[in-house]
Amino acid sequence: MNPLISANELTALLQGEASPVLLDVRWVLGKNDGAQQYAAGHIPGAVFVDLETQLSGTVGEHTGRHPLPLPADFEAAARSWGINPDSRVVAYDDSGALAAARAWWLLRHAGFENVQVLDGGLEAWKQADGPISDGIEEAAPGTVMLSWGRMPVVEFGELESLTGVLIDSRATARYLGIEEPIDPVAGHIPGALNRPTTDNLDAQARFHTPEHLQASFTKLGAQQPGSAAYCGSGITAAHQVLAAASAGIELGLYPGSWSEYCSYPQAPVATSDEKHRN
Repeated sequence: MNPLISANELTALLQGEASPVLLDVRWVLGKNDGAQQYAAGHIPGAVFVDLETQLSGTVGEHTGRHPLPLPADFEAAARSWGINPDSRVVAYDDSGALAAARAWWLLRHAGFENVQVLDGGLEAWKQADGPISDGIEEAAPGTVMLSWGRMPVVEFGELESLTGVLIDSRATARYLGIEEPIDPVAGHIPGALNRPTTDNLDAQARFHTPEHLQASFTKLGAQQPGSAAYCGSGITAAHQVLAAASAGIELGLYPGSWSEYCSYPQAPVATSDEKHRN
């Protein structure tokens, strides 16, 4: 299944006999008004998904800022969104899918295959003259039973033995250690190649074509088996995994990402630009 769905395709899907489960994953780093934004206007039928409490677990000393939720907690959340075993799910946000990709990745990681991300998000829906509802909607509880561990994951202790390319998805200034507005240490994991997540999107915050993305990832060597992506806390790195998947490339995810990595004082840090691996 194509991990992306266009606004026009979603319109047709909503006009069918079985409407998809719509997940509104409104979230921006440093803000906590996602629920208010959702209530002010969302795609009719969508339920709000809280990234901080439903798509993330409890923070610990070496977990990173957004650790993965516990499998049982995530299953309970998925049921509260109204997901059943035969549901089709579409996730969206208003930030270029940077948050919706987390919901997509977690559902895939939990063994749920029938999930897509709305390309262009809420703005694309509006541009397609899609209707907007306000207020808060609640779904009838679902019955989905989820598993875990279905997507490739890289842990801290496995970073040195990666067989593929490691992609740092943060802004180049953070990768080079020029600035670090969030975490206590600046720089990147030695050997990682920088490809900011924003490279996945065009000027309308829609994903580039599969051909464009495939060429971009291949230029870094990310088509090699065992390649993976990380970011600051594992959220936007899921966007890299999603973009790569749309181009037929499988990337692993380092969930703890830089915020976990730099919590280990012994972990080496690099600040110079890495050379392309042949």
